[in-house]
Amino acid sequence: MIGELIAVGDELTTGRIVNSTSAFAARELFLAGHTVTAMHTVGDAPALIGNALRRAIRRAEFVIVTGGLGPTTDDLTNAAAAAALRRPPTLNHALLAKIRAQPWGDVCHQDDLEKLAWLPEGAEVLNLDARICGHLLVHDTVPVFFLPGVPNQAVKLLLESVLPRLAGWPGSNSKPVRMRLYRTVGLSECELNRRLLSLEQEEEMLIGYYPVDGEVHVSLTVTGSAADALFETAEQRVRAALGEYLYGVDKEGLGETVGRLLHERNFFLAAAESCTGGLIGTKITAVPGSSAWFAGGVIAYANQLKERLLNVKAELLRQHGAVSAPVAEAMAQGLAERTGADVAVAVTGIAGPDGGTTEKPVGTVYIGLHCHGVVSSALHRFTGTRAEIQEQAAAAALDMVRRTLLCC
Repeated sequence: MIGELIAVGDELTTGRIVNSTSAFAARELFLAGHTVTAMHTVGDAPALIGNALRRAIRRAEFVIVTGGLGPTTDDLTNAAAAAALRRPPTLNHALLAKIRAQPWGDVCHQDDLEKLAWLPEGAEVLNLDARICGHLLVHDTVPVFFLPGVPNQAVKLLLESVLPRLAGWPGSNSKPVRMRLYRTVGLSECELNRRLLSLEQEEEMLIGYYPVDGEVHVSLTVTGSAADALFETAEQRVRAALGEYLYGVDKEGLGETVGRLLHERNFFLAAAESCTGGLIGTKITAVPGSSAWFAGGVIAYANQLKERLLNVKAELLRQHGAVSAPVAEAMAQGLAERTGADVAVAVTGIAGPDGGTTEKPVGTVYIGLHCHGVVSSALHRFTGTRAEIQEQAAAAALDMVRRTLLCC
C-alpha cells in the first residue's frame, strides 16, 4: 500500500527534537512491503494540520499521523482532524472509563486527562488497555492512524496495531521485501558505487550509499515474489565487492565489532588520543558491556602529557613533531606499558581548521598500534571540517584495531 506520514509538533519544526519516529515508521513500513511517498512535518496549528491531512488522504492509500494527542493546550491534532474532516469531536465513553480508572498521581489533573477521550466522530481506539493515546479513523475508505508523538509509545502502537491492520487491509498489495545494511570503513562513497554498479542494473534490487561519521553504509533492498532467492545471491555479490572494508551488517557498529573480536580473544584495549579528544573512548564505551574488553584511555593533547603519561621522549617530539609516525608508535607503546593492555591504539594529527603546513596539511593523521609487542603505524590524509576529520580518524583507528585482530 502507498502511504504518507504526518508528524505534528512545534518541537519538530523548530529543531528542538529530532523526528526519529517518522524515520522508524518509514523503515518498518518499507520492510513490511509498503511504500511511503511523502513525509510531512507541521507545527501545532490546526489549519496546517488539517490541510496536510486532507491532502494526504486524497493521494495515499493510508496515512499515519504522529503527535498532538496529549492533554495539554498545545495538543491540537484531534480537534484539527475533527474540523478538517467534518467529524465532530465525540466522547469515547469506554476510553473515558479507562482514564478515570487509572491512577495518574500528580501527572495531570483528571479534567485535563478527559480531553484524551474526545475523538473525531467514527474513531476507533487502537488499544484500550495500553494506556497510550492512539486511534484509527477511516475517511473516504482511507485508514488514518493517529499515534502519539512520544517515540516509544508510537513505536509500540505501530508494531502491535498499525502494521497488523495494514497487512490485512482489503486491497493490500504489499510486496515481500528483504533488506540489509552493510557498514564499511576505508572506501569512499564513489568507490563503493563503482564496485556495486553492476548490481544496481538488476531488476527488483535497490542499492543506497550513506556516509555516516567517517564510514560509508551501503543498503541492499530486494523486492518481489522471489525476494528471498534474489537476496541470497545479491548478498554474496555485495560481500565479495566490499571485501575487507566490510566490518559489520545491520545494527552492529564498529565499536561492537571491535569489542566482539577483543572478547573472543580475551584481549583488553586501551586508547591514547590527541586530535580525536576522547572520541574513540566515547565510541567504545557507548557499547554495553565494554568494560569486559576496554581498559581505558588517555587524552594527551599537550606534548607535556604525551611525555608524562605515555613516556614519549622529548627528543622524539622535537625531532619528528607530535604529528608523526614515530610519535604515534611511541604513544601506543607507552600506553601499553602503562596499562598492561593487550592492544593499544594511538591517534595524533591536525584536525584543523588551522595548524596545517605544506608538509603536514590539515587532515594529516597518524595512527599507532601496539599489539603484543608489535608496533606499527599508518598515515591518513582526511578532508572535511574539524568534526569530520575527527570522526574519520576515530573510525580509522578502530578499523586498524579490527584488521589487526582478524590476523591474530
